[in-house]
Amino acid sequence: MSLRGRTTFALALLFAINAMNFFDRQIFGAVTEPIRKEFGLSDTAIGLLGTAFTLIYAAVGLPLGHLTDKHSRKRILAAGVFVWSVLTAASGFARNYLQLFISRLGVGVGEATCAPASVSLMGDLYPSRKRARAISIFMLGLPIGIALSFAVSGSIAHRFGWRPAFYVAAVPGIICALLALVMYEPARGAAEAHDVGARKRAGSPFLLVLSIPTMWFVIASGALHNFNMYALGSFLSPFLQRFHGKDVSEAGFIAMIVYGLSGIPGLLAGGVIGDAVMRRRSNGRLLVASIFILASVPLEFIALGRAKGEIAAFMILMGAGVGATYAYYSTVYSTIQDVIEPSLRGTAMAIYFFAMYVLGASLGPLGTGFFSDRFTRQAAIASGVTDLTPAALEPFKAAGLHTAMYVVPWFGVGLAIVLLLASVTVGKDMQRLQDWMRQSAQSPEAAPSTEPIKAEAAGK
Repeated sequence: MSLRGRTTFALALLFAINAMNFFDRQIFGAVTEPIRKEFGLSDTAIGLLGTAFTLIYAAVGLPLGHLTDKHSRKRILAAGVFVWSVLTAASGFARNYLQLFISRLGVGVGEATCAPASVSLMGDLYPSRKRARAISIFMLGLPIGIALSFAVSGSIAHRFGWRPAFYVAAVPGIICALLALVMYEPARGAAEAHDVGARKRAGSPFLLVLSIPTMWFVIASGALHNFNMYALGSFLSPFLQRFHGKDVSEAGFIAMIVYGLSGIPGLLAGGVIGDAVMRRRSNGRLLVASIFILASVPLEFIALGRAKGEIAAFMILMGAGVGATYAYYSTVYSTIQDVIEPSLRGTAMAIYFFAMYVLGASLGPLGTGFFSDRFTRQAAIASGVTDLTPAALEPFKAAGLHTAMYVVPWFGVGLAIVLLLASVTVGKDMQRLQDWMRQSAQSPEAAPSTEPIKAEAAGK
């Protein structure tokens, strides 16, 4: 197979792995209501499941990210995909909340390999001028995986119960794990203008990443963005069922469009426009990201203001708002590659994901669930209810969750501001990296090598 063919296959497989990553991750959000009713859970308990998943994901992501800078990325990726696929199936065997909790923690461990290894590979498969578009294709796995998860999992749960939804997801994941073992793995730095190979600056890899000003804004943006995405992922389907009166299958198909398929044009537009503006301005990708995020805010506010039953208006407005936020991935992820040297990209992604999940994704479901329970109790008390048992609160859960969902557009305002701040520093950081790589390529002794990387031989 030609180099172009191997590169295309690698991109296609990384897309498929990313799709299964989000398919498996989103199953719980698609079948939340039947699980909640079977186990008698509060919204806070539901949110805690998502929080635990993201905390373990973030904790193991740091060492795994550092590992991807030293060893074969495709082997690490294959092992991770296999682990999370098997444990996704195990989630269907849970007979109580604790067993489900533990199995979802295991899924988080496996999925922590995906982003550092995949994005590091993407940085070496494509040069800077093509990265935003390539990463947008890779990140299409996010909306497509989520869309399929809502549609498939919701339909299976409606017909056969929620447990088989977890079993079905394991099969394609295991196939992807096997294919990852034969995927092309390029040498680190292979797509750069200046060949620095596996060399890096001396010092702690974590401190080196954090010495770059743009990375601090990027990390903060990730926390804000993931708060919103995981709040929606956990509670969009329950919101549609409680507030708009849809069953689990109908809610799954609506969420598939609003939260999943709507992201496809957003990702592609972000990649194409980001690359185009980047040719004129070094901060072009981040400017595009901030504009898209800012445009999503009024759309989401208006969508949440639709009355019960106005589902068509809600779908159009919320779908457009959520779709715009997907431009974040193709623009910001490629920006990380632009300011981080090749030998530190796995570590950089691990640090970014650690903060993004600890400060964002872990708080999104838990915070939204907490506010939903609080607003539910307030609505019940305002109606004269004094016996605040789960059964007595059930009629007020729609109003409580509806009010809690407004946190999403408010966080969107903060995210747009942070991205604008990042656009101020990114030009200097990009130039600093190019100067270092140019000097290192001309004077190899100035840039000490890292430990031998076994993957290089496999990628040649």
